[in-house]
Amino acid sequence: MGLLSLAIWTPIVFGIVLLALGRDEQARSVRWIALIGAVASFLVTLPLYAGFKLDTSAMQFVESGSWIQRFNVNYHLGVDGISLWFVLLTAFINLVVIIASWEAITTRVNQYMAAFLILSGLMIGVFTALDGLLFYVFFEATLIPMYLIIGIWGGPNKIYAAFKFFLYTLLGSLLMLVALIYLYNKSGGSFDILTWHQLPLGGTAQTLLFFAFFSAFAVKVPMWPVHTWLPDVHVEAPTGGSAVLAAIMLKLGAYGFLRFSMPIAPDATHEWAWLMIALSLTAVVYVGLVAMVQQDMKKLVAYSSVAHMGFVTLGFFIFNELGVSGGVVQMIAHGFVSAAMFLSIGVLYDRVHSREIASYGGVVNTMPKFAAFALFFSMANCGLPATAGFVGEWMVILGAVKFNFWIGFASASALVFGAAYTLWMYKRVYLGPVTNDKVKGLSDINSREFLMLGLLAVAVLFMGIYPKPFTDVMNISVADLLKHVAISKLN
Repeated sequence: MGLLSLAIWTPIVFGIVLLALGRDEQARSVRWIALIGAVASFLVTLPLYAGFKLDTSAMQFVESGSWIQRFNVNYHLGVDGISLWFVLLTAFINLVVIIASWEAITTRVNQYMAAFLILSGLMIGVFTALDGLLFYVFFEATLIPMYLIIGIWGGPNKIYAAFKFFLYTLLGSLLMLVALIYLYNKSGGSFDILTWHQLPLGGTAQTLLFFAFFSAFAVKVPMWPVHTWLPDVHVEAPTGGSAVLAAIMLKLGAYGFLRFSMPIAPDATHEWAWLMIALSLTAVVYVGLVAMVQQDMKKLVAYSSVAHMGFVTLGFFIFNELGVSGGVVQMIAHGFVSAAMFLSIGVLYDRVHSREIASYGGVVNTMPKFAAFALFFSMANCGLPATAGFVGEWMVILGAVKFNFWIGFASASALVFGAAYTLWMYKRVYLGPVTNDKVKGLSDINSREFLMLGLLAVAVLFMGIYPKPFTDVMNISVADLLKHVAISKLN
Protein backbone atom coordinates (compact mmCIF):
# COMPACT_ATOMS: atom_id res chain seq x y z
CA MET A 1 0.00 0.00 0.00
CA GLY A 2 1.48 3.34 -1.10
CA LEU A 3 1.11 6.81 0.36
CA LEU A 4 -1.97 7.67 -1.71
CA SER A 5 -3.77 4.50 -0.63
CA LEU A 6 -2.89 5.34 2.97
CA ALA A 7 -4.31 8.86 2.50
CA ILE A 8 -7.57 7.41 1.12
CA TRP A 9 -8.09 4.40 3.35
CA THR A 10 -6.81 5.61 6.75
CA PRO A 11 -9.83 7.88 7.39
CA ILE A 12 -12.23 5.35 5.85
CA VAL A 13 -10.97 2.55 8.14
CA PHE A 14 -11.26 4.80 11.21
CA GLY A 15 -14.78 5.72 10.08
CA ILE A 16 -15.77 2.05 9.79
CA VAL A 17 -14.28 1.36 13.24
CA LEU A 18 -16.41 4.18 14.69
CA LEU A 19 -19.55 2.76 13.09
CA ALA A 20 -18.78 -0.65 14.56
CA LEU A 21 -17.75 0.40 18.07
CA GLY A 22 -19.33 3.69 19.01
CA ARG A 23 -22.55 4.43 20.88
CA ASP A 24 -23.88 7.72 22.25
CA GLU A 25 -23.10 6.65 25.83
CA GLN A 26 -19.46 6.28 24.73
CA ALA A 27 -19.38 9.68 23.02
CA ARG A 28 -16.16 10.80 24.73
CA SER A 29 -14.17 7.77 23.49
CA VAL A 30 -15.79 8.12 20.03
CA ARG A 31 -14.61 11.72 19.77
CA TRP A 32 -11.05 10.78 20.74
CA ILE A 33 -10.95 7.91 18.22
CA ALA A 34 -12.26 10.30 15.54
CA LEU A 35 -9.60 12.89 16.45
CA ILE A 36 -6.82 10.28 16.36
CA GLY A 37 -8.15 9.13 12.96
CA ALA A 38 -8.21 12.71 11.63
CA VAL A 39 -4.68 13.44 12.90
CA ALA A 40 -3.36 10.17 11.44
CA SER A 41 -5.11 10.90 8.13
CA PHE A 42 -3.45 14.33 7.94
CA LEU A 43 -0.01 13.05 8.93
CA VAL A 44 0.06 10.40 6.18
CA THR A 45 -0.46 13.14 3.56
CA LEU A 46 2.59 15.18 4.64
CA PRO A 47 5.20 12.85 3.03
CA LEU A 48 3.44 13.51 -0.30
CA TYR A 49 4.52 17.16 -0.15
CA ALA A 50 7.95 16.34 1.30
CA GLY A 51 8.71 13.84 -1.47
CA PHE A 52 7.12 15.71 -4.37
CA LYS A 53 9.46 16.53 -7.29
CA LEU A 54 9.00 20.06 -8.63
CA ASP A 55 10.84 19.54 -11.93
CA THR A 56 8.31 17.27 -13.68
CA SER A 57 4.66 17.36 -14.74
CA ALA A 58 4.40 13.55 -14.66
CA MET A 59 2.17 11.78 -12.17
CA GLN A 60 3.96 10.93 -8.93
CA PHE A 61 3.42 8.35 -6.15
CA VAL A 62 1.68 6.24 -8.79
CA GLU A 63 -0.08 3.05 -7.69
CA SER A 64 -1.69 0.62 -10.11
CA GLY A 65 -3.39 -2.72 -9.74
CA SER A 66 -6.14 -4.62 -11.50
CA TRP A 67 -9.62 -4.03 -10.04
CA ILE A 68 -12.28 -5.33 -12.48
CA GLN A 69 -10.15 -7.38 -14.86
CA ARG A 70 -12.88 -8.22 -17.36
CA PHE A 71 -13.47 -4.56 -18.26
CA ASN A 72 -9.87 -3.46 -17.79
CA VAL A 73 -10.75 -1.28 -14.79
CA ASN A 74 -7.72 -0.55 -12.62
CA TYR A 75 -7.08 0.78 -9.15
CA HIS A 76 -4.84 3.50 -10.57
CA LEU A 77 -3.76 6.44 -8.42
CA GLY A 78 -1.34 9.34 -8.80
CA VAL A 79 -0.92 13.06 -8.13
CA ASP A 80 0.62 15.92 -10.08
CA GLY A 81 1.17 19.57 -9.23
CA ILE A 82 -2.53 20.35 -9.76
CA SER A 83 -3.95 17.69 -7.44
CA LEU A 84 -1.32 17.43 -4.67
CA TRP A 85 -2.46 20.36 -2.53
CA PHE A 86 -6.09 19.21 -2.59
CA VAL A 87 -5.11 15.96 -0.88
CA LEU A 88 -3.44 17.90 1.94
CA LEU A 89 -6.26 20.47 2.08
CA THR A 90 -8.92 17.74 2.41
CA ALA A 91 -7.12 16.00 5.28
CA PHE A 92 -6.45 19.34 7.04
CA ILE A 93 -10.04 20.61 6.79
CA ASN A 94 -11.33 17.23 8.01
CA LEU A 95 -9.12 17.53 11.11
CA VAL A 96 -10.39 21.06 11.83
CA VAL A 97 -14.03 19.97 11.38
CA ILE A 98 -13.62 17.05 13.81
CA ILE A 99 -12.28 19.53 16.41
CA ALA A 100 -15.15 21.95 15.60
CA SER A 101 -17.80 19.25 16.10
CA TRP A 102 -16.44 18.11 19.48
CA GLU A 103 -19.25 19.57 21.60
CA ALA A 104 -21.82 20.67 19.01
CA ILE A 105 -22.99 17.13 18.16
CA THR A 106 -24.59 15.15 21.00
CA THR A 107 -26.67 12.51 19.18
CA ARG A 108 -25.34 9.68 17.01
CA VAL A 109 -21.85 11.04 17.59
CA ASN A 110 -20.13 7.94 16.18
CA GLN A 111 -22.13 8.09 12.94
CA TYR A 112 -21.49 11.83 12.54
CA MET A 113 -17.72 11.52 13.02
CA ALA A 114 -17.59 8.40 10.84
CA ALA A 115 -19.43 10.19 8.02
CA PHE A 116 -16.79 12.94 7.93
CA LEU A 117 -13.85 10.54 8.07
CA ILE A 118 -15.27 8.35 5.28
CA LEU A 119 -16.15 11.45 3.23
CA SER A 120 -12.57 12.71 3.61
CA GLY A 121 -11.14 9.45 2.23
CA LEU A 122 -13.58 9.43 -0.70
CA MET A 123 -12.76 13.03 -1.66
CA ILE A 124 -9.02 12.27 -1.62
CA GLY A 125 -9.90 9.35 -3.90
CA VAL A 126 -11.46 11.79 -6.40
CA PHE A 127 -8.31 13.94 -6.45
CA THR A 128 -5.97 10.97 -6.93
CA ALA A 129 -7.90 8.60 -9.26
CA LEU A 130 -6.32 8.09 -12.69
CA ASP A 131 -8.87 5.50 -13.82
CA GLY A 132 -12.11 6.94 -15.23
CA LEU A 133 -14.46 4.46 -13.55
CA LEU A 134 -12.58 4.67 -10.24
CA PHE A 135 -12.94 8.47 -10.42
CA TYR A 136 -16.67 8.14 -11.07
CA VAL A 137 -17.14 5.73 -8.13
CA PHE A 138 -15.34 8.08 -5.73
CA PHE A 139 -17.07 11.15 -7.21
CA GLU A 140 -20.55 9.69 -6.69
CA ALA A 141 -19.76 7.97 -3.40
CA THR A 142 -19.02 11.35 -1.79
CA LEU A 143 -22.74 12.14 -2.11
CA ILE A 144 -23.75 9.44 0.37
CA PRO A 145 -22.01 10.65 3.58
CA MET A 146 -22.83 14.30 2.80
CA TYR A 147 -26.49 13.38 2.14
CA LEU A 148 -26.60 11.67 5.56
CA ILE A 149 -24.83 14.57 7.30
CA ILE A 150 -27.42 17.03 5.96
CA GLY A 151 -30.43 14.72 6.32
CA ILE A 152 -29.75 13.56 9.91
CA TRP A 153 -28.00 16.47 11.65
CA GLY A 154 -29.36 19.37 9.57
CA GLY A 155 -31.93 22.09 10.31
CA PRO A 156 -35.76 22.09 10.13
CA ASN A 157 -35.90 21.61 6.33
CA LYS A 158 -33.04 19.11 6.25
CA ILE A 159 -34.88 16.43 4.25
CA TYR A 160 -35.76 18.90 1.47
CA ALA A 161 -32.17 20.20 1.39
CA ALA A 162 -30.65 16.69 1.40
CA PHE A 163 -32.84 15.53 -1.48
CA LYS A 164 -32.16 18.71 -3.46
CA PHE A 165 -28.41 18.27 -2.97
CA PHE A 166 -28.50 14.59 -3.92
CA LEU A 167 -30.73 14.92 -6.98
CA TYR A 168 -29.00 17.98 -8.45
CA THR A 169 -25.53 16.47 -8.20
CA LEU A 170 -26.55 12.92 -9.16
CA LEU A 171 -28.52 13.96 -12.27
CA GLY A 172 -25.65 16.16 -13.39
CA SER A 173 -23.29 13.18 -13.21
CA LEU A 174 -25.32 10.78 -15.36
CA LEU A 175 -24.24 12.43 -18.61
CA MET A 176 -20.65 12.22 -17.41
CA LEU A 177 -21.06 8.44 -17.05
CA VAL A 178 -22.22 8.27 -20.69
CA ALA A 179 -19.11 10.28 -21.68
CA LEU A 180 -16.83 7.91 -19.74
CA ILE A 181 -18.34 4.88 -21.49
CA TYR A 182 -17.90 6.57 -24.90
CA LEU A 183 -14.24 7.28 -24.12
CA TYR A 184 -13.78 3.69 -22.92
CA ASN A 185 -15.00 2.38 -26.28
CA LYS A 186 -13.11 5.01 -28.29
CA SER A 187 -9.81 4.12 -26.58
CA GLY A 188 -10.19 0.41 -27.30
CA GLY A 189 -11.36 -0.66 -23.87
CA SER A 190 -9.32 1.52 -21.49
CA PHE A 191 -10.48 3.63 -18.57
CA ASP A 192 -7.04 5.24 -18.20
CA ILE A 193 -7.57 9.00 -17.97
CA LEU A 194 -4.06 9.83 -19.23
CA THR A 195 -4.70 7.68 -22.32
CA TRP A 196 -7.93 9.60 -22.93
CA HIS A 197 -5.91 12.86 -22.95
CA GLN A 198 -4.18 11.65 -26.14
CA LEU A 199 -7.26 10.49 -28.08
CA PRO A 200 -7.79 12.12 -31.51
CA LEU A 201 -11.43 13.24 -31.31
CA GLY A 202 -13.59 15.00 -33.89
CA GLY A 203 -15.17 18.40 -33.29
CA THR A 204 -18.70 17.10 -32.68
CA ALA A 205 -17.46 14.39 -30.30
CA GLN A 206 -15.44 16.96 -28.36
CA THR A 207 -18.40 19.32 -28.05
CA LEU A 208 -20.71 16.55 -26.80
CA LEU A 209 -18.07 15.37 -24.33
CA PHE A 210 -17.44 18.93 -23.16
CA PHE A 211 -21.12 19.47 -22.31
CA ALA A 212 -21.46 16.00 -20.77
CA PHE A 213 -18.63 16.86 -18.37
CA PHE A 214 -20.03 20.38 -17.95
CA SER A 215 -23.34 18.93 -16.69
CA ALA A 216 -21.51 17.15 -13.86
CA PHE A 217 -18.84 19.66 -12.94
CA ALA A 218 -20.78 22.93 -13.32
CA VAL A 219 -23.43 21.70 -10.86
CA LYS A 220 -20.74 20.69 -8.39
CA VAL A 221 -18.79 23.99 -8.53
CA PRO A 222 -21.62 25.32 -8.64
CA MET A 223 -21.68 27.73 -11.58
CA TRP A 224 -24.51 30.17 -12.27
CA PRO A 225 -27.36 29.33 -13.04
CA VAL A 226 -27.17 25.78 -11.57
CA HIS A 227 -26.11 27.12 -8.16
CA THR A 228 -29.58 27.32 -6.58
CA TRP A 229 -29.15 24.11 -4.55
CA LEU A 230 -26.15 25.49 -2.63
CA PRO A 231 -27.75 28.21 -0.40
CA ASP A 232 -30.58 25.86 0.67
CA VAL A 233 -28.12 23.10 1.53
CA HIS A 234 -25.79 25.43 3.46
CA VAL A 235 -28.64 26.86 5.53
CA GLU A 236 -29.83 23.40 6.60
CA ALA A 237 -26.49 21.58 6.91
CA PRO A 238 -24.76 21.37 10.30
CA THR A 239 -21.73 23.65 10.67
CA GLY A 240 -19.19 20.92 9.89
CA GLY A 241 -21.16 19.88 6.82
CA SER A 242 -21.18 23.46 5.49
CA ALA A 243 -17.44 23.81 6.11
CA VAL A 244 -16.54 20.61 4.21
CA LEU A 245 -19.04 21.32 1.44
CA ALA A 246 -17.65 24.80 0.78
CA ALA A 247 -13.98 24.01 1.42
CA ILE A 248 -13.63 20.71 -0.47
CA MET A 249 -16.74 19.38 -2.25
CA LEU A 250 -17.15 22.42 -4.50
CA LYS A 251 -13.53 21.89 -5.61
CA LEU A 252 -14.34 18.44 -7.01
CA GLY A 253 -16.22 20.08 -9.89
CA ALA A 254 -13.54 22.67 -10.64
CA TYR A 255 -10.88 19.93 -10.52
CA GLY A 256 -12.93 17.91 -13.02
CA PHE A 257 -12.62 20.71 -15.59
CA LEU A 258 -8.82 20.52 -15.34
CA ARG A 259 -8.59 16.73 -15.41
CA PHE A 260 -11.31 15.93 -17.97
CA SER A 261 -12.90 18.78 -19.95
CA MET A 262 -9.79 20.76 -20.91
CA PRO A 263 -7.30 17.99 -21.80
CA ILE A 264 -9.81 15.56 -23.39
CA ALA A 265 -11.75 18.15 -25.43
CA PRO A 266 -9.31 21.05 -25.99
CA ASP A 267 -10.89 22.32 -29.21
CA ALA A 268 -14.38 22.38 -27.68
CA THR A 269 -12.86 24.05 -24.62
CA HIS A 270 -11.56 26.88 -26.81
CA GLU A 271 -14.79 27.06 -28.80
CA TRP A 272 -17.01 27.35 -25.73
CA ALA A 273 -14.65 29.37 -23.56
CA TRP A 274 -16.78 32.49 -24.18
CA LEU A 275 -19.74 30.75 -22.51
CA MET A 276 -17.67 29.68 -19.51
CA ILE A 277 -16.26 33.19 -19.13
CA ALA A 278 -19.76 34.72 -19.37
CA LEU A 279 -21.17 32.33 -16.75
CA SER A 280 -18.16 32.93 -14.48
CA LEU A 281 -18.46 36.71 -14.69
CA THR A 282 -22.20 36.47 -13.98
CA ALA A 283 -21.39 34.46 -10.86
CA VAL A 284 -18.71 36.92 -9.79
CA VAL A 285 -20.82 40.07 -10.29
CA TYR A 286 -24.52 39.13 -10.09
CA VAL A 287 -24.25 36.56 -7.29
CA GLY A 288 -22.08 39.02 -5.36
CA LEU A 289 -24.97 41.50 -5.53
CA VAL A 290 -27.42 38.78 -4.42
CA ALA A 291 -25.20 38.13 -1.37
CA MET A 292 -25.61 41.76 -0.27
CA VAL A 293 -29.33 41.44 0.43
CA GLN A 294 -29.16 38.24 2.50
CA GLN A 295 -30.35 38.34 6.11
CA ASP A 296 -29.11 34.84 7.00
CA MET A 297 -25.34 34.70 7.63
CA LYS A 298 -24.96 31.20 6.18
CA LYS A 299 -26.87 32.15 3.03
CA LEU A 300 -24.68 35.22 2.60
CA VAL A 301 -21.47 33.15 2.85
CA ALA A 302 -23.01 30.50 0.54
CA TYR A 303 -23.61 33.09 -2.19
CA SER A 304 -20.13 34.46 -1.48
CA SER A 305 -18.78 30.94 -2.24
CA VAL A 306 -20.52 30.92 -5.64
CA ALA A 307 -18.96 34.31 -6.44
CA HIS A 308 -15.48 33.21 -5.34
CA MET A 309 -15.70 29.97 -7.33
CA GLY A 310 -16.60 32.15 -10.34
CA PHE A 311 -13.02 33.46 -10.16
CA VAL A 312 -11.79 29.87 -10.34
CA THR A 313 -13.65 28.94 -13.54
CA LEU A 314 -12.85 32.36 -15.06
CA GLY A 315 -9.14 31.71 -14.47
CA PHE A 316 -9.31 28.27 -16.13
CA PHE A 317 -10.88 29.46 -19.38
CA ILE A 318 -8.67 32.45 -20.18
CA PHE A 319 -5.86 30.04 -21.14
CA ASN A 320 -2.81 31.66 -19.62
CA GLU A 321 -0.59 30.45 -16.80
CA LEU A 322 -1.47 33.31 -14.47
CA GLY A 323 -5.18 32.59 -14.86
CA VAL A 324 -5.08 28.80 -14.45
CA SER A 325 -2.55 28.90 -11.59
CA GLY A 326 -4.60 31.69 -10.00
CA GLY A 327 -7.73 29.54 -10.30
CA VAL A 328 -6.03 26.62 -8.55
CA VAL A 329 -4.58 28.90 -5.84
CA GLN A 330 -8.03 30.45 -5.38
CA MET A 331 -9.51 26.95 -4.85
CA ILE A 332 -7.03 26.25 -2.05
CA ALA A 333 -7.46 29.71 -0.50
CA HIS A 334 -11.24 29.46 -0.67
CA GLY A 335 -10.94 26.12 1.11
CA PHE A 336 -9.29 27.77 4.10
CA VAL A 337 -11.36 30.98 4.13
CA SER A 338 -14.84 29.51 3.49
CA ALA A 339 -14.29 26.83 6.16
CA ALA A 340 -13.27 29.57 8.59
CA MET A 341 -16.31 31.70 7.74
CA PHE A 342 -18.77 28.83 8.25
CA LEU A 343 -17.09 27.63 11.45
CA SER A 344 -17.22 31.20 12.82
CA ILE A 345 -20.96 31.30 12.13
CA GLY A 346 -21.19 27.93 13.89
CA VAL A 347 -19.53 29.37 17.02
CA LEU A 348 -22.30 31.99 17.22
CA TYR A 349 -25.05 29.52 16.33
CA ASP A 350 -24.00 27.11 19.11
CA ARG A 351 -24.54 29.93 21.62
CA VAL A 352 -27.59 31.84 20.28
CA HIS A 353 -29.22 29.24 17.94
CA SER A 354 -29.89 31.81 15.25
CA ARG A 355 -28.19 32.58 11.95
CA GLU A 356 -30.16 35.79 11.34
CA ILE A 357 -27.96 38.90 11.23
CA ALA A 358 -30.70 40.82 13.06
CA SER A 359 -30.33 38.52 16.10
CA TYR A 360 -26.89 39.93 16.81
CA GLY A 361 -25.11 43.25 17.29
CA GLY A 362 -22.20 44.29 19.48
CA VAL A 363 -20.71 40.79 19.78
CA VAL A 364 -17.23 42.38 20.03
CA ASN A 365 -18.21 43.65 23.51
CA THR A 366 -18.77 40.16 24.92
CA MET A 367 -16.51 38.02 22.65
CA PRO A 368 -13.44 40.17 21.83
CA LYS A 369 -11.08 37.26 21.00
CA PHE A 370 -13.64 35.67 18.72
CA ALA A 371 -14.47 39.02 17.06
CA ALA A 372 -10.76 39.44 16.22
CA PHE A 373 -10.70 36.07 14.46
CA ALA A 374 -13.96 36.87 12.66
CA LEU A 375 -12.55 40.22 11.47
CA PHE A 376 -9.42 38.53 10.12
CA PHE A 377 -11.44 35.92 8.22
CA SER A 378 -13.83 38.60 6.91
CA MET A 379 -10.86 40.55 5.58
CA ALA A 380 -9.55 37.38 3.90
CA ASN A 381 -13.00 36.86 2.35
CA CYS A 382 -12.74 40.40 0.92
CA GLY A 383 -9.35 39.59 -0.64
CA LEU A 384 -7.17 41.72 1.67
CA PRO A 385 -3.47 41.61 0.68
CA ALA A 386 -1.34 39.33 2.93
CA THR A 387 -4.26 36.90 3.30
CA ALA A 388 -4.92 33.76 1.25
CA GLY A 389 -8.04 35.36 -0.26
CA PHE A 390 -5.92 37.94 -2.11
CA VAL A 391 -3.38 35.72 -3.90
CA GLY A 392 -5.63 33.68 -6.21
CA GLU A 393 -8.01 36.52 -7.04
CA TRP A 394 -5.14 38.85 -7.88
CA MET A 395 -3.53 36.25 -10.17
CA VAL A 396 -6.85 35.62 -11.95
CA ILE A 397 -7.48 39.36 -12.40
CA LEU A 398 -3.95 39.86 -13.83
CA GLY A 399 -4.47 36.89 -16.16
CA ALA A 400 -7.88 38.21 -17.21
CA VAL A 401 -6.48 41.68 -17.98
CA LYS A 402 -3.78 40.01 -20.08
CA PHE A 403 -6.54 38.08 -21.91
CA ASN A 404 -8.98 40.98 -22.31
CA PHE A 405 -8.93 44.28 -20.42
CA TRP A 406 -12.72 44.53 -19.99
CA ILE A 407 -13.05 40.98 -18.66
CA GLY A 408 -10.29 41.80 -16.16
CA PHE A 409 -12.04 45.05 -15.25
CA ALA A 410 -15.38 43.29 -14.68
CA SER A 411 -13.79 40.63 -12.47
CA ALA A 412 -11.86 43.26 -10.47
CA SER A 413 -15.05 45.23 -9.80
CA ALA A 414 -16.37 42.18 -7.94
CA LEU A 415 -13.80 42.76 -5.19
CA VAL A 416 -15.80 45.85 -4.25
CA PHE A 417 -18.98 43.77 -3.89
CA GLY A 418 -17.10 41.17 -1.83
CA ALA A 419 -15.88 43.85 0.56
CA ALA A 420 -19.36 45.40 0.73
CA TYR A 421 -21.36 42.32 1.73
CA THR A 422 -18.68 40.85 4.02
CA LEU A 423 -17.90 44.02 5.96
CA TRP A 424 -21.55 45.05 6.17
CA MET A 425 -22.33 41.69 7.74
CA TYR A 426 -19.41 42.11 10.15
CA LYS A 427 -20.56 45.60 11.13
CA ARG A 428 -24.13 44.49 11.89
CA VAL A 429 -23.13 41.35 13.81
CA TYR A 430 -20.04 42.41 15.75
CA LEU A 431 -19.80 46.21 16.04
CA GLY A 432 -21.80 48.80 17.92
CA PRO A 433 -23.56 48.47 21.28
CA VAL A 434 -25.04 45.18 22.53
CA THR A 435 -28.58 45.05 21.15
CA ASN A 436 -30.17 42.13 23.01
CA ASP A 437 -29.89 40.05 26.17
CA LYS A 438 -28.71 36.91 24.37
CA VAL A 439 -25.63 38.74 23.07
CA LYS A 440 -25.07 40.29 26.51
CA GLY A 441 -24.78 36.82 28.05
CA LEU A 442 -22.32 35.37 25.50
CA SER A 443 -19.02 33.89 26.65
CA ASP A 444 -15.85 34.19 24.58
CA ILE A 445 -14.36 31.22 22.72
CA ASN A 446 -12.86 28.37 24.74
CA SER A 447 -9.46 26.76 24.11
CA ARG A 448 -10.89 24.17 21.66
CA GLU A 449 -12.56 26.86 19.54
CA PHE A 450 -9.40 28.98 19.75
CA LEU A 451 -7.35 26.02 18.43
CA MET A 452 -9.81 25.39 15.59
CA LEU A 453 -9.87 29.03 14.44
CA GLY A 454 -6.15 29.46 15.15
CA LEU A 455 -5.20 26.60 12.79
CA LEU A 456 -7.23 28.19 9.98
CA ALA A 457 -5.87 31.67 10.74
CA VAL A 458 -2.27 30.41 10.48
CA ALA A 459 -3.07 28.71 7.15
CA VAL A 460 -4.77 31.84 5.73
CA LEU A 461 -1.93 34.12 6.86
CA PHE A 462 0.87 31.79 5.73
CA MET A 463 -0.63 31.37 2.26
CA GLY A 464 -1.20 35.14 1.98
CA ILE A 465 2.34 36.10 2.99
CA TYR A 466 4.26 33.24 1.37
CA PRO A 467 2.32 31.57 -1.48
CA LYS A 468 5.52 30.19 -3.10
CA PRO A 469 5.14 26.59 -1.79
CA PHE A 470 1.68 26.48 -3.37
CA THR A 471 2.58 27.99 -6.74
CA ASP A 472 5.92 26.15 -7.12
CA VAL A 473 4.16 22.79 -6.91
CA MET A 474 1.69 23.56 -9.69
CA ASN A 475 3.76 25.65 -12.16
CA ILE A 476 5.09 22.86 -14.42
CA SER A 477 1.80 20.90 -14.39
CA VAL A 478 -0.19 24.01 -15.34
CA ALA A 479 2.26 24.89 -18.14
CA ASP A 480 2.06 21.33 -19.46
CA LEU A 481 -1.76 21.37 -19.35
CA LEU A 482 -1.92 24.66 -21.28
CA LYS A 483 0.55 23.33 -23.86
CA HIS A 484 -1.65 20.26 -24.27
CA VAL A 485 -4.87 22.33 -24.55
CA ALA A 486 -3.26 24.53 -27.21
CA ILE A 487 -2.71 21.52 -29.52
CA SER A 488 -5.64 20.76 -31.82
CA LYS A 489 -6.87 17.16 -31.73
CA LEU A 490 -9.30 17.38 -34.64
CA ASN A 491 -8.99 14.57 -37.17
